[in-house]
Amino acid sequence: MHEIIELVWGYIRGGWRYRWFIYLVAWPICLGGWWFVHKMPDQYEAAARVQVDTSSALTPLLRGLAVTSSADEGLQMMTRTLMNRPNLEKIARMTDMDLEAKTPEQMDALVSRLSQTIDFRSQSDANLYSISYVDNDPQLAKNVVQAMLTVFVESTLGDNRKDSDAARKFLDTQIKEYEDRLAEAENKLKDFKRKNAGLMPGEGGTYFQQLNAVRSQLDGAALELKEAENLRDELKRQLAGEEPTFGLMPSESTGSGTPVFVGHPYDVRISALEGRLDELRFRYTEKHPDVESTKATLEALRKKREEDLKAAEANKPKIPRSTSGGLNQNPVYQQLKISLSQAEARVQSLQPRMKAYKKDVVKLEGLIDTIPQIEADLASLNRDYQVNRTNYETLLARRESAKMAEQAENSSSGINFRIIDPPRVPFDPIGPNRPLFESVVLVAALVAGLVFALLMAEIKPTFDTPRKLQKKTQQVVLGSISRAWTSRERRNRIINIASFAVVGVLLLSAYALVLLFEASGSDFIRNLEM
Repeated sequence: MHEIIELVWGYIRGGWRYRWFIYLVAWPICLGGWWFVHKMPDQYEAAARVQVDTSSALTPLLRGLAVTSSADEGLQMMTRTLMNRPNLEKIARMTDMDLEAKTPEQMDALVSRLSQTIDFRSQSDANLYSISYVDNDPQLAKNVVQAMLTVFVESTLGDNRKDSDAARKFLDTQIKEYEDRLAEAENKLKDFKRKNAGLMPGEGGTYFQQLNAVRSQLDGAALELKEAENLRDELKRQLAGEEPTFGLMPSESTGSGTPVFVGHPYDVRISALEGRLDELRFRYTEKHPDVESTKATLEALRKKREEDLKAAEANKPKIPRSTSGGLNQNPVYQQLKISLSQAEARVQSLQPRMKAYKKDVVKLEGLIDTIPQIEADLASLNRDYQVNRTNYETLLARRESAKMAEQAENSSSGINFRIIDPPRVPFDPIGPNRPLFESVVLVAALVAGLVFALLMAEIKPTFDTPRKLQKKTQQVVLGSISRAWTSRERRNRIINIASFAVVGVLLLSAYALVLLFEASGSDFIRNLEM
């Protein structure tokens, strides 16, 4: 620590010996630096503020009807890409700054300078933006800000129109392509149906559904035929047990001449129909045609039976014993014969149906390898056609939505610009900060002078302490003799120190005068030059 302190004091003593070199270097640097700072051109800042309103009254009205793009997203993208090279070159052409660029290298330098000096920033969340530019020429600074504002507005609106045009062109291209695809799919489907006429699946469903349906019909027809045959056999059996004649005969047990009925001829048929009705109700509902027909026949027989009984009761005294006309004929036998004829006819009608169903089953079973493949090919063609049709209709709807959105944008733009502060340049320059630069010049001059003084002390070193002499010569220093100052030397030393202080005060006074003149707008130095 002692050695460090001694080293610092050594530098201080060395600099003090060559202290006049500090002013010798500082004064020229200060005068030249202050003159250079004074000659620096004034800088003027042009600024403007603009608010971008992305809200529109049509947006909620068109929601779900038209394709509306997000104006906020488009604005953010535009602000991020506003300072690109094409826009900067456009600004340079609008302000005639490109006339100074004679070569591509100069143009690159101009674009780079504009990108560094143009300040475009967002001031708040309300889409408020500020544009500023600093230049030595106030009119040029204003022109650059105006050009930047114009490019910002035109680029934002132009990009929206370009996006709409590009979307519309893309939709038109896709619609034309899908029209061709749809026509091709329709032609393929038409040719396929023409080629496989008669083998196409109908409303009955797929091949296996049709086969199952025909088999079910065959089983149903077989069951009906079996029932009809059973009914026919039953009627034959009943007919074999009846006599052709059956009527009203006198009762032998009474011994009187009053005839009585030995059973009604309709009772057997009514009993048979009731059994048939129970069987049909077990198989079908009340609305089935066979059930309704059997019920109607049964009601008619019962009604007829009641009428016959009433007529027989009314005519009973007038019937002679020898009468044996129509009453001797057995009506049951006659009705059984009629029913048997109907059953035979039904059996004959069901047999062709059975043959037709069998033929259909055999035909479908013979096409078990052909029709499923045709159905698969048809399903593939229909699927392709449906996909193309769905996409085509979707594209048509999107194009109509795009047209509606474009018309809405033309009638009322989704982005509105409000110029809050138009481009303007204050009368007073904003720079350069001459007091700061002049202070920097003063400090730099003093530091340069001190460094030069220390450099001179190193070039012309002296041994001002015994320790330093001993270290340099590697000899033992026995002692030192102090300098005896005479009164004249002491007076000269005081005068020298006072002169050094006065020169320093003059330098600081000159610095104060320069600051005063700069603050008051005086052109003192220029007047001195003239």
